[in-house]
Amino acid sequence: MTTKLEHANMAVRDIDGMIRFLQTAFPDFRIRGGSDNPKDRWIHVGNDEAYIALNQAKSGKGWKPYTGKAGVNHLGCEVDDAEALRARLVAGGYRESTVPNAHPHRIRVYFYDPEGNDWEFVQYLSDDPAERNDYELPDR
Repeated sequence: MTTKLEHANMAVRDIDGMIRFLQTAFPDFRIRGGSDNPKDRWIHVGNDEAYIALNQAKSGKGWKPYTGKAGVNHLGCEVDDAEALRARLVAGGYRESTVPNAHPHRIRVYFYDPEGNDWEFVQYLSDDPAERNDYELPDR
C-alpha cells in the first residue's frame, strides 16, 4: 500500500489571497469546487490528484508556526523544479521563510503564504529512497 496526502483543510482569513498563493506555487492548480455562501464560504483548489480545502475563518486570530504551541509548523510539497517555484513566488511578492539549503539529493525552499503559514517545497535529485531520505548529510 502506498500512502499519499490527498488534501489538507485550512481555515483562512483571505481565501482569494490563498488561492493566488497556491496558484502561483502550483500553476496546475485550479478551483475544483466550492461555495460562495457568505456565511460559510469554502473553496477546493488543486489538481486531479490533490487539493487544499480553504474555509473562511470565523476568527481573526492567526496561528504562528514554530512558537512551541501545538499546531502545524509547515506544510511540505514535492515539486519538479524548486528554483522555478522560487522565482514565481518571489516575483509574486511572497517572502521566503528559510534561507535555501544545500543537500546533494534534494533542494528545499520555504515561503510564507499571505496568512503567515510556512510552506516547504522540496525537489528530489535522486530516485533512490536512501538518498532522498538521508538525514546524516547536512542541509546547510
